[in-house]
Amino acid sequence: MTLKILAGAVSAAALLAAAPVALADHHGGGHGQTVTVGGAAMYPNKTIVENAVNSPIHTTLVAAVQAAGLVETLSGPGPFTVFAPTDAAFAALPAGTVESLVQPANRAILTKILTYHVVAGRVAAADVIALIEAGGGSAEITTVSGDTLTASLENGAVVLTDEKGGKARVTQADVFQSNGVIHVTDAVSIPE
Repeated sequence: MTLKILAGAVSAAALLAAAPVALADHHGGGHGQTVTVGGAAMYPNKTIVENAVNSPIHTTLVAAVQAAGLVETLSGPGPFTVFAPTDAAFAALPAGTVESLVQPANRAILTKILTYHVVAGRVAAADVIALIEAGGGSAEITTVSGDTLTASLENGAVVLTDEKGGKARVTQADVFQSNGVIHVTDAVSIPE
């Protein structure tokens, strides 16, 4: 099953019937609740960028978004879904990768990698789980970069497999923002 924009793609009845939230470390809040990421409050009335700036575990992601010139876009009305790698996820990349990517000469590559982590629309964990179940165990998600992530469940956690075979586990889901939702991941996904 391929996902381009999830808004309206799955009926509410299907979500309720098919989506027992089985995400490991699920700390999501309702659309009006304030949750924490890395110990910092994420306010549902603030944008993805406004909240990400306050997350102590997303400083590399924020710096990369700034270097790519995506602050204005991700501060816009959206809605957007961001699979947000932590600082530890970026640190796990080969030495020098992040430093190289944030150089102005590599802006196009950085933008491609960052937009590979963004889906148009507000995609909650229940939406992803319902699509995985409807797809017989996996769901293809088309990202803003035009590339594909494959979502599946492993040991109760949503796992995103990138086009190179790398896996990123959702460690915290459903951090709702005024212009979308963030799902924290433990790895950086790399497009083909």
